[in-house]
Amino acid sequence: MKPKILLVDDREDNLLSIETILEPNGYKFVKATSGRQALKILLSEFDFAMILMDVEMPNLNGFETAALIYERDKLKHIPIIFITANNYGDENLFKGYQSGAIDYIFKPINSNVLRAKVGVLIDLYKKNRLLLEQEQKLIVINKNLEMEINDRKASEEKVKSLNYRLLENISNLESANKDLERFAFMASHDLQEPLRKIRMFSNRLYDKHAAVLQDDSKMVMRIEQAAERMQKLIVDILTFSKLSIQSAALSKTDINGLLNELMVDLVEEVKEKKASIIIDAIPNLNVNPDLLRLLFQNLINNSLKYQKENVSPVIKIWSEMSMTIGENDKNFVNKYCRIFIEDNGIGFDQKYAEDIFGMFKRLHDHEHFEGTGVGLALCKKITELHNGFISARSTINEGSTFIISLPVAE
Repeated sequence: MKPKILLVDDREDNLLSIETILEPNGYKFVKATSGRQALKILLSEFDFAMILMDVEMPNLNGFETAALIYERDKLKHIPIIFITANNYGDENLFKGYQSGAIDYIFKPINSNVLRAKVGVLIDLYKKNRLLLEQEQKLIVINKNLEMEINDRKASEEKVKSLNYRLLENISNLESANKDLERFAFMASHDLQEPLRKIRMFSNRLYDKHAAVLQDDSKMVMRIEQAAERMQKLIVDILTFSKLSIQSAALSKTDINGLLNELMVDLVEEVKEKKASIIIDAIPNLNVNPDLLRLLFQNLINNSLKYQKENVSPVIKIWSEMSMTIGENDKNFVNKYCRIFIEDNGIGFDQKYAEDIFGMFKRLHDHEHFEGTGVGLALCKKITELHNGFISARSTINEGSTFIISLPVAE
């Protein structure tokens, strides 16, 4: 099925020009000569790969049309590129990005630039369609498993086994789809570039007009701070998505050496906080050193960040061995190395000990402690990739202890 592109321009010659440039690439075109006609088309058709829209149109201009399009949830996934003959300046460019556009193409149109930008978005659209097709195939497979279960009712134990497999497949499918959708969404919508422009424009506005704005200049600074938080959130989400789709390559690792290297990188933060970090001997473990470094970095940064007022942070890191007996085979023993990271910070209510590892879960506001709410979710994902687990125990105003349990290979 050919990818569909909606072309919106009040001039027929412009529509013909764009169609002529892109036609050799095998796209299907739907044309609208006004913003209202485009909205009417989108009432019944949702399967557009993208929209190419002129900014200057009578009645509804491109910015207004884009804002109305993105009010509908079914249309929010369609990327819009504005085509314009004018360089509007930073303020109007920002207005375009704010209305939902992901890029601009300026007239006279450079055919190579147009093909390249359209090609990138069409490629992402095809990959997303392929993911949906794979999802449908997996759903069919699961339905076949259900039929197989119904055909084998004579064996109660076998029915239970197949039911378990079915539920496990559905759970894995939902988890994989969520991770892939999260990654595809972030990758296909270049959020970081508009955010960089927001930060750049707000900084310029503040530097140039701070004296004139007076008290209102604080609003400009809040815009910049909000954009910075959003940028950090995007980076953390992309990191989480990459962890979700890659397998951890394990190797025998000197944990103490890894921690010592990390301390070198954190020396400025430790010095600024006047912190003391005490590290006991920890055995070598079969882990992915890059992922474990990210795990320790998040937990130590948390301990430094959530310090008590006027109290220098003290962080202690040590380990102990533990064993658990297998559920089915009483002679089978799982051996774990438990690594403890203890601090004397503000702590938290123990009832939130499981919630804090959820995505975007924060116990404190941005005004007092910066962060995106993804760090502990990353820590949990890393331990799961190592077939381990992480937990926390804490008391308000008495500090927190995070426990990382990693399997020990014989």
